[in-house]
Amino acid sequence: MKAIQITETGGPDVLKYVDLPTPKPGPNEVLVKAHSIGVCMPEIYVRKGVYAWMPKLPAIPGIEMSGTVVETGRNCTKLKVGQNVFVCAREFAERANCYAEYLAGPEDRIYPVPEVSGGIDLEQVAGLANYQVAWHLLNSATKGFQYDSVLVVAAAGGVGAALVQLAKAYGKRVIGVVSSPERGAFARAQGADDIIDRKQGDVAEQTLKLTNGRGVDLILDCVGGPHMIKLFDALERFGLLMLYGRIEGSPAGNLYEAIQKKPWRSGAFRYFTIHTLDNWPELRAKCTHDLLRMLSEGKFKVPIYDRIPLAEAARAHRVFESGVVMGKLLMKP
Repeated sequence: MKAIQITETGGPDVLKYVDLPTPKPGPNEVLVKAHSIGVCMPEIYVRKGVYAWMPKLPAIPGIEMSGTVVETGRNCTKLKVGQNVFVCAREFAERANCYAEYLAGPEDRIYPVPEVSGGIDLEQVAGLANYQVAWHLLNSATKGFQYDSVLVVAAAGGVGAALVQLAKAYGKRVIGVVSSPERGAFARAQGADDIIDRKQGDVAEQTLKLTNGRGVDLILDCVGGPHMIKLFDALERFGLLMLYGRIEGSPAGNLYEAIQKKPWRSGAFRYFTIHTLDNWPELRAKCTHDLLRMLSEGKFKVPIYDRIPLAEAARAHRVFESGVVMGKLLMKP
């Protein structure tokens, strides 16, 4: 089979398009022929050698794909040859192996795609990894917190767009924070009710203006850095600010002072990482099955940015890291 392999870490050119033996499924495994392969941030970290969950080299990167079962192990009873599936390497002992024409994996860790009239586009299925993060941010990490309005920072990004779509599917008011009119138009197309361009003024001030001084119930931020602390001013009196990434580094400033800056506010702060779910397979499964159901019902649609041949994985990584991607970048085997 054809696959992308790395024998060393570094820039995009370490991604080599090679011939490797097609894996044989074990007794409890199925062999999946890839249809579409998602490009995600964890693969960038793997390629650079900075991922905390690095696979052993040489390795095939990749954490998500859609495809079809073409062979089953002798003990398999749930998945059948010809069945469409979603593969997420977050379910495997090693978070890798999706940058390939074929993947062998445990039957009970691979998700069947619901069979509906007309079928489900497997390109859509291949883009679900970002929606898994978004689902847990809006459901698991809130831990029963009641909210009606959401401010999504980086709303035109992969997880940001997923957050906008899911929050709207849940009936919430969504304000998207972006960095350009083009990205604002994209976020609005995903369902955002209002758009804030962070380059056109203070985000908190713009949020208060849009909400008649009330603020929002929930803020979801993947940026962090020196500007995060100011977002507390955009919270409703019982609001929650959740950080789930640090694109600009760790937050700067005094969190306690920011929270109690306004004496009538009882705000809260939480940091979320998807790795909280590493030893919680039941909740991971609940999330993914729910997303597949919602996708099958047309509750959201993964916006596809581009499709690049697997053979050009190095170019795909350059495009992904360029900052121009809005929606999901896919590779085709």
